[in-house]
Amino acid sequence: MSTGLRAQKKQETRQNISHVATRLFIDRGFDVVTIAEVAEAARVAKMTVTNHFARKEDLVFDVRTEFVVWPAELVRQRPSDTAFEAIRDGFFAALDERSALLGFAEVPFVRMIRDSERLVSALTEMHLDRERELAGALLDRDPRGGILPRAAAAHLTSVLRLLFDDVWDLTFAGAADLVPKVRRSARKAFDQLEPALAEV
Repeated sequence: MSTGLRAQKKQETRQNISHVATRLFIDRGFDVVTIAEVAEAARVAKMTVTNHFARKEDLVFDVRTEFVVWPAELVRQRPSDTAFEAIRDGFFAALDERSALLGFAEVPFVRMIRDSERLVSALTEMHLDRERELAGALLDRDPRGGILPRAAAAHLTSVLRLLFDDVWDLTFAGAADLVPKVRRSARKAFDQLEPALAEV
């Protein structure tokens, strides 16, 4: 088997395990379902599950890495723009796509996470890791260091987190006009930040 086919097979196995696990967690609750039950339902060995997912929470947040690095990547991809512009514009582009990176998900998925303290804690950790990753990207732009890059990262990722929570709250409430509501909130939030961060 070629390297490309092997990598594709590995990714397909990973996705299948994650999808099977998520269905079980939604149906029965994250804290109740065991790794052994996930393995059985996915028709793989228990070790295969743990080889692909170091923690049980990772079965739910299989896009963790993409989630964490997203704002930093927006900044790195637009070196001639300010970080504020890159993240603001990237947010609205992702909003148009109803990206999962902004929190777009089905109600059962949101409920599953909110019903589990472990998953809520894991999501909080992901937001903090996102802040640290962005701070690193901003420090790369300004090698003088200091508190300003870290403060800017904290402000920008706080807005992203609040808007993520808005998406979930509106999803849970069954809002039909979810995207327009989030867009209005986002414009207000970014407009408020712009005077302080327009040069970052």
